[in-house]
Parts: sequence; C-alpha cells; structure tokens
Amino acid sequence: MSARTLENNAPHRAGFACFVGRPNAGKSTLTNALVGQKVAITSNRPQTTRHTVRGIVHREDAQLILVDTPGLHKPRTLLGERLNDVVRTTWAEVDVIGFCLPADQKLGPGDKFIIKELAGIKKTPKIAIITKTDLVDSNTLAEQLLAVSRLGEELGFEWAEIIPVSAVKGDQVELLADLIAPLLPQSPPLYPEGDLTDEPEMVMVAELIREAALEGVRDELPHSIAVVVEEMLPREDRPADKPLLDIHANVYIERPSQKGIIIGPQGKRLKEVGTKSRKHIEALLGTPVFLDLHVKVAKDWQRDPKQLRKLGF
Repeated sequence: MSARTLENNAPHRAGFACFVGRPNAGKSTLTNALVGQKVAITSNRPQTTRHTVRGIVHREDAQLILVDTPGLHKPRTLLGERLNDVVRTTWAEVDVIGFCLPADQKLGPGDKFIIKELAGIKKTPKIAIITKTDLVDSNTLAEQLLAVSRLGEELGFEWAEIIPVSAVKGDQVELLADLIAPLLPQSPPLYPEGDLTDEPEMVMVAELIREAALEGVRDELPHSIAVVVEEMLPREDRPADKPLLDIHANVYIERPSQKGIIIGPQGKRLKEVGTKSRKHIEALLGTPVFLDLHVKVAKDWQRDPKQLRKLGF
C-alpha cells in the first residue's frame, strides 16, 4: 500500500469518516493524532468516549471530518444501550468507516460481532485499522493483518484498505489520511479553515474534567462519573490584558460512598483533578481559568432515563 499521488487538477473532497471498534481500541488517540490536537479525551479505561466527537483535518486536496464514537459493547445499563445506538446511527450516516483493532490483542468475539454488523452495511467503504502497532513485534503484527483479512473474506466483504498505525508514535497516520481522502465525495470544505472540532466549548471542558477525574480511580468508578459545566463567565472588573474565566462544574457520581473516593483525604484528590484539568482547559480556551468543582450524587444515573437526560445523554 503506498500513498496515492494526486494530480494537480484532482477535485477537492470532503466528508465524514467514523472510527468504530470495541472499547479501548485506540479510536480517540487516533482521532487526536490525525487532527494534530486534543479533541477527544483518552484514558486506559474502556468506554471513555460517551458521545460522538468530530475532529476536522484540513488538507489541500480534502477535508476529513472524523467522528470518534463510543466503543461498541454488550450493554449492562441504559447508558450502555444509548451509547451503542449512537454508534449505529453514526456509521449509517458517514462516507467511510474505519474499524479499529488493537495489534496487541487477538481478534475476539467483540470484534467479530462488530465486523458482522459492518458486513450488513453494503455501500460504505470500510478500512481495517490495526492500532497500537508500537506494542508488538513484526510477526505478531503480520498475524493480526492476516487474521483481519481472512475474517473479511469469511463474512463475504472486502476491506477497502487494511493499514497498521501507531497513533502514539505517528507511524502511518498521514498515510491513513491519504487512504481515507479518495473515498470521500467530491465537495468543497464543509467547515471553515482553522476549525478543529465542532464540539461546543462547554462539552469539551466537561470532558477534560472527566478525563482528569478518571485517572487512578477504582475499577467500578469510571462509568459512574459524569461532569456537567453549569456556567462559564468572564470575571467582571478584570483589566483587558488580565482576563479570567470563571468555570463552575459539577462532578456527578451514583452513590454517596463514591464521594470520598473522588474528593480524597482533605479534598486532595479533587484538588488534583482541578489542577490537571485546568491546565488543559486553559490550553484549549487560550485564557486563564478559575475552576470551581463540586461533587454531587445522582443516584443510579446510568439506569435512570430522567437523570440521563439531565446529564446530556
């Protein structure tokens, strides 16, 4: 597979490509690597992404709008069911589907389940992306490439491309963009030059806080954490050359017993969450920030339709 050279008179293309796969397959890290900036939060916890995040890649020949989706999984809660619905709705509407499979894990029932579903989507070209190649040797990678190719054949469809990448090291990331671009429809750019995402700022800020809150928590807690930014307001009476943005946000958990884990002894852990996320928020917004965090209990919110609506799902 080699990068395709485009003739000078080739038409401009623009369209949507989504990355799908089971949880923790490297979809968000790949989205960030292609965009060249953090637009999707990442974590070694499965099911970090809870809604579709659009990252925009601007090229001379094409504009790629990348849709990073939640990991498709066997749902145990109403939230899980809604996340799976988001994935299926997304891949029905895009121009290209990129199926992410980690190089360091053998194909499992979850991968086969997703590939069977993809086989039913006849017209949309599908690229198999073998992620995390920096974690394996060349023999393991070759075996994974063969296994993915065979699985497509067994299910009666042909991958448009099969490509190994390492988003962490940047290996073949540019080539992946080269392979996606010709599969998109002819179109002028759909977003203005310079836009890297269409995510609302308040959503991105909430996600950065949640990313910091996910670090180092116990196994049962990650799925119980949700963050809502209540308001973002410029501090009044500040000189123009020293602005300050006040952000008030609530971190929601499902049970009172989880509150102490998030807050930590003498509030130390919550303070760390605030310090860590504030750095990323200031980089995102380009302005100094005062971050006011509170922890609240929303009982069993993952299973409660009313609470899910309130928290934006």
